[in-house]
Amino acid sequence: MSLVTDIEEQQSAVLARIALSGSTAELEELRIAVLGKKGSLTGLLRGMGQVPPEERALVGRLVNELRDVVEAALGLRHEELASAELEARISAEALDVTLPARARPLGTQHLISRLTEEIVEVFRGIGYRVVSGTEIETDYYNFTALNSPPDHPSRGLQDTFYVVDRSGAVAAITGESDVVLRSQTSGVQVHTMEDSELPIYILAPGRVYRRDVADPTHLPQFTQIEGLVVDRGITFGDLKGTLEYFCQQVFGSERKTRFRPHFFPFTEPSAEVDVSCGICGGVGCRSCGGTGWLEILGCGMVDPNVYGFVGINPELYSGFAFGLGVERIACLKYNVPDLRMLLEGDMRFLRQF
Repeated sequence: MSLVTDIEEQQSAVLARIALSGSTAELEELRIAVLGKKGSLTGLLRGMGQVPPEERALVGRLVNELRDVVEAALGLRHEELASAELEARISAEALDVTLPARARPLGTQHLISRLTEEIVEVFRGIGYRVVSGTEIETDYYNFTALNSPPDHPSRGLQDTFYVVDRSGAVAAITGESDVVLRSQTSGVQVHTMEDSELPIYILAPGRVYRRDVADPTHLPQFTQIEGLVVDRGITFGDLKGTLEYFCQQVFGSERKTRFRPHFFPFTEPSAEVDVSCGICGGVGCRSCGGTGWLEILGCGMVDPNVYGFVGINPELYSGFAFGLGVERIACLKYNVPDLRMLLEGDMRFLRQF
C-alpha cells in the first residue's frame, strides 16, 4: 500500500502549494508541473502498468480522484487570485477625479482666414454679396475679357502658371488655347457680369497664383479679395468713399487714405490707394520708407471696353473695381515685417493673433 500512501501524500502537498500560490502566473506553473504532459500526476497515470493487478483498480480510482480534487482546487484558487489581481489593477489605475483636468489648448482661425472674414463682413454691411469661382481659369476670363492685350507682360510664362502648354492642345476641349491658375479673382467679375442681372455689388475672395519668388513682400500663392460695382450713375467719388470707409473699418478711424494715379488694363481712370503709416502716424519712418504712406490696393473705374465683352451698355451703366491682397493687409495692420511668416506655421508667431 506504499503507492496509495504516496498518492495521499502528493495530494496533501499539491493542495498546500495551491493554497500558497500568490499569483495566477505562479498557479499556472504549478498546474503544468502537476497536470502537464510531464507532470507528476500524469507520471502516476503512465506508471499504472507497473502496479500489481490486484491494486490497479484502487490506485486508478485514487489517481482519478486526486486529479479531480487538484483541478477543482486550481480552478477555485485561480478565481480568487484573478479577482484579487483585478482589484489591485483597478485601484492602481483609478482616476483621481479630484485632480485638475489637463487643459487642451483651443484652436483658432488662421490670421488670414480671420482677416478675410473681417473684410467680407465690412462690405456685406454696405450691401455687397460674396461670389466665388474656380482657381483654374481660361486665358479669356483671366486676361482677354479684362482688356489685357495679347502682348501684356502678365500673360507671359514668366508671370503666370499655365496648366498646359501654349500650343493649343486643349482648344478642342475648352474652346481656349490656354488654361491657367488664375492670377487674380477678376475672372469672377466677368462671369458675374455675364450671368447676373444689374445692378451688381459683389466681393470675390479666393486664392490666386503668380510666378513670384517668395520674399518679404511677395508670395507665389496668396489670398486676394476683389470688389465690383456696376450700376447707373456710379462715379469715382463713390469708389473713393467706399474705400475710405473700408480703410477706416479695418485700420481705424484715425488712419488717412490717399489715391495716386496708376494704370490697370481693366480700369480707366485707375489709382493705387495708400493708408497712412500706423507706426509713425504719417510723419515718416523706416517702415514706410520715410513717406508716411503704405500702399494697400489698386482700383479704378471699369474700362468701357470690359463692358463690351459682357454685353453691358457703357452709356447706361458705369462702375468701379478694386483688388487687395489679404496677406499684405495683415502685414500692414499688425506690423508683420515678412509675408512668409504668415505661411511658415510657427505657432509662436501665430498665437499672437
